[in-house]
Amino acid sequence: MIIRSFLLLIFTQFLYAQDPVITMLDSLAQANSEGEKARLSMVIASQLAEEDWKRSLHYIDFAQKSAKKTKSDSIIADINLAVGSIYSQKEAYDISLEHFLNAYEYYQHKPILERFELESYLAINYSQTENLEKALELFQKIADYVHIKEDPLKLATTYNNIALVWMVTDLDSALVYYNKSLHLVQEMDKPGMKAFLYTNLARCANLKEDEMLAKRFFNLAIKESKKAGSGNLPWIYGQFSEFYLKIKSLDSAIYYSKNAVKMWDSIAPYSTGQLKATKVLYSSYIKKGEFEKASHFFEKFMAISDSLSIEDRRINVQKIVLDEEYRTKDQIRELEESKSRANFYSLILGLTVLLLILGTFLYHFRDRLKRTELEKQLVTFKQKELVSNLELKNKELIGKAMIEMHRAEIIEEVLNDLKEIKLKAEKKETQNAIDYIAKRLKRDTSSNVWDEFELRFEQVHEAFYKNLIKGHPHLSPKDKRLCALLKLNLTSKEISQITGQTAKTVENARTRLRKKLKITNSQTDLSAYLSKFG
Repeated sequence: MIIRSFLLLIFTQFLYAQDPVITMLDSLAQANSEGEKARLSMVIASQLAEEDWKRSLHYIDFAQKSAKKTKSDSIIADINLAVGSIYSQKEAYDISLEHFLNAYEYYQHKPILERFELESYLAINYSQTENLEKALELFQKIADYVHIKEDPLKLATTYNNIALVWMVTDLDSALVYYNKSLHLVQEMDKPGMKAFLYTNLARCANLKEDEMLAKRFFNLAIKESKKAGSGNLPWIYGQFSEFYLKIKSLDSAIYYSKNAVKMWDSIAPYSTGQLKATKVLYSSYIKKGEFEKASHFFEKFMAISDSLSIEDRRINVQKIVLDEEYRTKDQIRELEESKSRANFYSLILGLTVLLLILGTFLYHFRDRLKRTELEKQLVTFKQKELVSNLELKNKELIGKAMIEMHRAEIIEEVLNDLKEIKLKAEKKETQNAIDYIAKRLKRDTSSNVWDEFELRFEQVHEAFYKNLIKGHPHLSPKDKRLCALLKLNLTSKEISQITGQTAKTVENARTRLRKKLKITNSQTDLSAYLSKFG
């Protein structure tokens, strides 16, 4: 793409400068054309995106205004593409998709070579926002183009992306595309790619309950990963250990999960991969009756879980703040444009008044009217800003309450398991170790988190529960919880992030709730239906 090549050229020129941002700011000050200002501003924004987001937003805004002044569809599209790339790196996929689509309005009628990279970005963003149909459509277009260009490695990568999308809904289709990808790289010296493909094929075989095939693919994945010397080996060991735990081959599960834990300790001790590997390890020891080892790795699991919960909350809040900043910036920009237009009309009106004395009173009246209108718009904007801040705080409070509640539920389940284990344990030392763990866990479940959430929720939506129970008295506490989250217009993906459940589990819960609410045969939106209760 034109903008990518330009950004790469600019970045290369300043790579060895002592302070690239200061040097680029000097170049920006000396720029003559609006197009050059727009491109340089985007380079600066990209450099500042990680370390100083507020300054980065300033230069993004400046680049967009400069691009608009050029009245060049090409430059405007390139700036939209660059802005979309920055937001995509921030994982704000809804915002990045909006900018990529704006750029695509210009590039969709261009030759495939020019729009190829943009369609790749769009496909990835569609898959991240769960628009699987659109993602598959674009990935297939990319695959057709790469096939014509006879680029086997890119085609294999594209087939792998298509398979990853299909794994959500259709395992057979996923297997077809994984095998296509593997066939293309089979004769290539790409052990890292092969390891990744063999692991995904093993996961598919595991889901289809073909144990022999899953073992074969996992062993091939390990062999290729060792050749590549890549960092994928702990992930592969973790997947393999989950497979062995599932089929109750406990010694193998312990062997591979131990290796995974050891490797994760050296590269990413507080990661999702480490969390899963540690869970397999302590679960395997429990099933083998080795409770002292199980308790050691369970404590490690809880420490990692707490760390990841804090990080997940920080990321979720950051995404919400990012979205609010973007929407607020758009509102401010619209208000400024409206104000600029109003000032322009006022100037024209003032010149007219100088020529037409009889229009003086009309001028003052219209000017006052415009001023009042602007003041109302400013008041409205401030009110919207206050509402947005309130909604953000509510989401933070609800997110915290629900995460803590989910953690309490997990601890409660573990406590029940420990009670059963204690009854079976023969050694006094083991029973004492279990009692010690149980006491520590009970300390963490002393408060009723759901009561706290309901109290905060009812402060905002006073009549909701009363009206809901009046209309549907047979709802369980979990049903009420789901109703509250849907009332807040949270998506299945957001609910799954808050409660720690999978998106599929949340969707199943929504289906059951529709049955209880007796709206299974209607086209009524569930959130819209719940909103009528207050």
